[in-house]
Amino acid sequence: MRVMAQMAMVMNLDKCIGCHTCSVTCKQAWTNRTGVEYVWFNNVETRPGQGYPRRYEDQGTWRGGWELNKRGRLSLKAGGRFKKLITIFSNPVMPSLDDYYQPWTYDYETLTNAPLQEHTPVARPKSLITGKDMKISWSANWDDDLGGSALHGDQDVVLNEISEKIKLEFEQTFMFYLPRICEHCLNPSCAASCPSGAIYKRSEDGIVLVDQDRCRGWRMCVTGCPYKKVYFNHRTGKAEKCTFCFPRVEVGLPTVCSETCVGRLRYIGLVLYDADKVLEAASTPNDTDLYEAQRSVLLDPDDPHVIAEAERAGIPRDWIEAAQRSPVHALINTYKVALPLHPEYRTMPMVWYVPPLSPVVDAVRDTGQDAEDHRNLFAAVDALRIPVSYLAELFTAGDPAPVDAVLRRLAAMRSYMRDINLGREPDAAIPEQVGMGEEQMYDMYRLLALAKYDERYVIPPAHAEQAHKLEELATECSLDYEGGPGMGGSGPFGEASGGAAPIAVENFHALRDRQTSDTPAAPVDKETRVNLLNWDGKGAPPGLFPPQAGAPGDDTAVDGGGEVEPKP
Repeated sequence: MRVMAQMAMVMNLDKCIGCHTCSVTCKQAWTNRTGVEYVWFNNVETRPGQGYPRRYEDQGTWRGGWELNKRGRLSLKAGGRFKKLITIFSNPVMPSLDDYYQPWTYDYETLTNAPLQEHTPVARPKSLITGKDMKISWSANWDDDLGGSALHGDQDVVLNEISEKIKLEFEQTFMFYLPRICEHCLNPSCAASCPSGAIYKRSEDGIVLVDQDRCRGWRMCVTGCPYKKVYFNHRTGKAEKCTFCFPRVEVGLPTVCSETCVGRLRYIGLVLYDADKVLEAASTPNDTDLYEAQRSVLLDPDDPHVIAEAERAGIPRDWIEAAQRSPVHALINTYKVALPLHPEYRTMPMVWYVPPLSPVVDAVRDTGQDAEDHRNLFAAVDALRIPVSYLAELFTAGDPAPVDAVLRRLAAMRSYMRDINLGREPDAAIPEQVGMGEEQMYDMYRLLALAKYDERYVIPPAHAEQAHKLEELATECSLDYEGGPGMGGSGPFGEASGGAAPIAVENFHALRDRQTSDTPAAPVDKETRVNLLNWDGKGAPPGLFPPQAGAPGDDTAVDGGGEVEPKP
């Protein structure tokens, strides 16, 4: 047994309202630079839908993840070393910009500078890639208005795995939001696909990062990632991806997407796993057995033998205690209500999901029955095979049994807690029907519904004795230069590659000037920017007003601060 620690996340899909707050805050923190306008480390997809990039789950086209070869061994779907060598200068197996979307801004100057006229002027969309007028026809969550539509349902890769009858019924009853970030897998195919070894998995917490110094822009990682969460910065020629906000995690803070989540649906915690079992679990012959195989890799942090092996492996004691309090371990292995996303890719993803129960409850309520009665809920879960089948294609490689068990546990929790909240005597038979005790069911309810900040985010900070090692590792990631992504300042490829985006919305012309300028983007008609932070509050700030010459024959002049001074 070789015990290692892994930072992991669980998202409760029953709470996601599709507000995209997580996406916007992540965008501001990590991908607000030129070259990555189309990049969303965190995005929220509407299901059913094509996803971002379009149809990323179609591995028959994109060749992401792992597969078992004829000898039963893991191999990359996109090919091994020889295949990469002969195609290293041309990698056509990757999404195009149109599969993501062409980023745009608007020509706001037309609105602000247009003369008085009969018709309202229009700020036309301008491509951030070409600078030309464009027609907006796709974006990161274009499916939001099309979810459940029979007209576009055939574009959903997961729906295509189900029969036509189920597809039509499903579209009439079900829609939900699916937030996605990098999975920070135990068996990352992106790292295995990189010819230059630029993508690596940190040994102390399992976060997958990109060494910008070693990256050569081969883009094999984009092909290798089945979730398409590695992106190419066309400005710098480097690959970039979600960093799990490691600068925050190292000091015990949650990721930006978790911190700002309106629905409080995210849980972050440490899990312990047996590194020696990862390859065996990923090589499980049957796809439907991969979920249980991955669960078996995760270790019980309360087991004395596991604790002894973890200490022998150099894992700090407070990290072990954090793993014992981890909400992620509880949701995955104690309560067994969290499921991995597409385990059939065999990357062993470490961002798991609690499937939504709301559609089942809504279906019961529509019949006029009591939607909280456990008998009605159990019957609905059993009858609504359509959403269970769809969820199974997402989370359990098509096996509906684990999804059905999770939904039954969630339904039992809702019925059991309803009796308590209404002052009735709780029915002990309800948790027994799903293999749980009353106390355990209440604990699960507390974690899913009432958990406070420090219960949802159990993140042990890095140790002082690890500081030097962490610093070395940090220099190998996408923050390897002063003022790197999300930190403001200039990058190694000029001002536009790393400069902080202004808070105010830029118009198209200002944005174009900033992207093409070799100097800090500043108004060309002013010598310096006005800095109110250095103003003492007296008079006018320097540079706010242009210097004014006195009238002819006048012995005074007005300076830039508005003070009247005699001429020398």
